[in-house]
Amino acid sequence: MEAPRQAKLELRSVSLEHVNERTRQILPVLQDVDLKVYEGELVCLVGPSGCGKTTLLNAVDGLMPLAGGTILVNKRAINGPGPDRAMVFQADSLFPWRTVVQNVMYGLELQGKLPQQKIRERACALIQLVGLAGFADHYPHELSGGMRQRVNIARALVMEPQLLLLDEPFAALDAQTREFMQVELLKILQRARTTALFVTHQIGEAVFLSTRVVVLSARPARIKEIIDVNLPPTRTLAMKHQPEFLKMERRIWRLIEEEAEKTGMLTVA
Repeated sequence: MEAPRQAKLELRSVSLEHVNERTRQILPVLQDVDLKVYEGELVCLVGPSGCGKTTLLNAVDGLMPLAGGTILVNKRAINGPGPDRAMVFQADSLFPWRTVVQNVMYGLELQGKLPQQKIRERACALIQLVGLAGFADHYPHELSGGMRQRVNIARALVMEPQLLLLDEPFAALDAQTREFMQVELLKILQRARTTALFVTHQIGEAVFLSTRVVVLSARPARIKEIIDVNLPPTRTLAMKHQPEFLKMERRIWRLIEEEAEKTGMLTVA
């Protein structure tokens, strides 16, 4: 008998509001969101534009106060940012005056818990893990967009987070590089044995990367449906043309279109 899976992340009845500082108007963003992300999973969040996907990610990172509910990481309620979580943003935001290894070392240097030699050793190990061996002493302007985003991922993973949060990390890349980076991300996370929550607007990307896809409703966002992605754990780009993959993609699109229609986004005047 298999041991029950452990929830790395748990959202219990999470609600969140945005307050306009000028008008004091309260805008409900999330409402009664319940979700579990299990150890080793990559779960993608999708939904109509402006529904609160990034807001939910920021709440998990401890950057947003909750209007209600609880967020737990490893069964411990969070009340702010912490070393158990790391965020990867759309822009790589690397320091242009630092080399690759110096950028990856930065977070550990701020912590000040390890000697410099240990910090450099850990950074070099992560640079190799993300496939950038030989580029440790390069500067960001000497790298391609995909390579810079790999540095960004290494910079997050070097902190050894329990949970990796990714906010459309490939949005700024060209279509071909984005496809290749999806494959590389899965390899990196498998080697690092990391649990991840990933926000994307690209439905094919969500299906390709995920163990499960969470479809959010229009704002105030609730979970409309959670879809299990029953694809082999080793993914190839050729899978994107298979009937099962396309069927899941169409199903998710229909769910999002239903929510977009409610907001008038698909209405033609």
